[in-house]
Amino acid sequence: MASEQQLQAIKNSKVLMVGAGGIGCELLKTLALSGFQDIHIIDMDTIEVSNLNRQFLFRQSHVGQSKAKVAREAVLRFRPHISITAYHANVKDPEFNAEFFKQFNVVLNGLDNLDARRHVNRLCLAAEVPLVESGTTGLLGQVTVHVKGKTECYECQPKPTPKTYPVCTITSTPSKFVHCIVWAKDLLFAKLFGDKNLENDLYVRSNDASNSSEIVRDPFEQRESEDPEKYGQRIYDHVFGHNIEAALANEETWKNRNRPKPIYSMDVLPDKLVQQNGNFENSTVADPLSVSAMTSLGLRNPQDVWSIVENTKVFLESLKLFLGKREKEIGNLIFDKDDQLAVEFVTAAANIRAASFGIPMHSLFEAKGIAGNIVHAVATTNAIVAGLIVIEAIKVLQNDVQNYRMTYCLEHPSKKMLLMPVEPFEPNKSCFVCSETLLSLEVNTYHTKLRDFVEKIVKAKLGMNLPLIMNGSALLYEVGDDLDEDMVANYEANLEKVLAELPSPVTSGTRLTVEDLQQELSCDISIKHREEFDEEKEPDGMLLSGWGQAPQVEKDDEKPVGHKESTLVVSQLVSMENEENGEIEIILSGTKRTLSQTFTASTSTSCGTDGNGGDQKFEVIDDDDEVVILNGWNSETVKKKKVL
Repeated sequence: MASEQQLQAIKNSKVLMVGAGGIGCELLKTLALSGFQDIHIIDMDTIEVSNLNRQFLFRQSHVGQSKAKVAREAVLRFRPHISITAYHANVKDPEFNAEFFKQFNVVLNGLDNLDARRHVNRLCLAAEVPLVESGTTGLLGQVTVHVKGKTECYECQPKPTPKTYPVCTITSTPSKFVHCIVWAKDLLFAKLFGDKNLENDLYVRSNDASNSSEIVRDPFEQRESEDPEKYGQRIYDHVFGHNIEAALANEETWKNRNRPKPIYSMDVLPDKLVQQNGNFENSTVADPLSVSAMTSLGLRNPQDVWSIVENTKVFLESLKLFLGKREKEIGNLIFDKDDQLAVEFVTAAANIRAASFGIPMHSLFEAKGIAGNIVHAVATTNAIVAGLIVIEAIKVLQNDVQNYRMTYCLEHPSKKMLLMPVEPFEPNKSCFVCSETLLSLEVNTYHTKLRDFVEKIVKAKLGMNLPLIMNGSALLYEVGDDLDEDMVANYEANLEKVLAELPSPVTSGTRLTVEDLQQELSCDISIKHREEFDEEKEPDGMLLSGWGQAPQVEKDDEKPVGHKESTLVVSQLVSMENEENGEIEIILSGTKRTLSQTFTASTSTSCGTDGNGGDQKFEVIDDDDEVVILNGWNSETVKKKKVL
């Protein structure tokens, strides 16, 4: 039962919610039922059919409508006397600036991407408004509190970069199913149906030319008057047969690897089955996304693992349907996890390649999860996290700093607990967002253009949306609606110049100031010239130091990664012990996080003990392909504190 003081704090508060999805629906309902009177919601998304199994404020009739507005209407039906203001908009829009944020007592996040989270974090710091962060991934969840000057900000904790795979592994020596998915989605699908002008690393050796003097045609190009069945068989034989044989010719590659097996369509399907595969009509359909090879072939269960014969039939049928039913889209298609035919094609292609390389095949359900970066959401986790958000929000409204907690929902009990509270960490003094930290950038100033610096460093890594870049008093680049044409043209021209040839040259020793006026964020970057970079380890051709980026972490490739519910990024977690009466919490000594306390990367995805009394490990994956792994809990580094 809430105390009178808590009820008064709730009643007098003005709350901003960002996100009206899985967590957002539960959160709005819980806020309304807890007595909050003035709630504002921002969400740019519209309702999709796939939302309806867990976002319970929405119904079939709401599909296509604004999430924020429909959520508002749904809650007002059972709490008609409270005030709910809905914004169908992007939280990064200019109207939602620091001044807008200052009107609220607390901001509650239920977002689904890292970029928006960083943006809200910076606006909360600028407005000096407390932020309660949250996220779920399947059965895992978390709630964290961020108060300027008292706890670490959202960006104090390093966010690991997603695991990337060398092109040679994807194209030549796959060893995991995810390698086959990447090959099928980003190379084969893109080559056949995407923009023909984009570079593609798919190996295109052709067997058509009998000698080097003959002009070699692109084997992926459909020939004049070539019927879809023949074209499909030719593509199949080329990528799963001829290319594998060509790869096998390099004996050195397979000295310490299992040799793949070439697969040809005629080896899998009898001639009559190839010709009679599905029903083909050269016509368009009202809803292209409803076209399905599975339906044509009578395959019903997406959780079945297809045989090599079934995968071959799905591959040929899906290719034929693209050519016949969706011909106008070819050349502009990008893989979409909600495109049934695209998922079917990628699943079949990945499975056939997996079979060739001796890798276990997967169901369409599993392949879709991997290809679309999905961990299927659990409504119960969302509800638990929403309740925890409200608990922390009430503490914030009462300025109850001593009782702030970061709380983690675990998939398996740890010391008989599924909810694990941890004291928040103090601000990280090396965080460039909430502390004044000088960043360092190694870059070839004679080869790198200002455009590369803006796109790859300022926007991609520092998360600035409307950057302003200065070298001393010289303004090198600026973005804004109030700029005249001459200024815009001048800045556009600067983007195409290498750093050392800018009007105010950027060379080794230069100190750049980068600002985002919307986020009210500014940082300094010290430039150090460097001649060469490792293309595989440093693909950007630049190396930024001091911004708290964690090392790359490899995911468990056999499981889906991330989902569209709400991202989950975990700070360092510590274990709990039940030594006296079950009320002992173990926290980091002094609740201060130092660089040496940052988590260690691992590839474990279990949660709980290792079965031998060893260290506990678990992995959290977010929809931006971030992986946070908690590893090596050591009771010697923590102290015990009574939970009141």
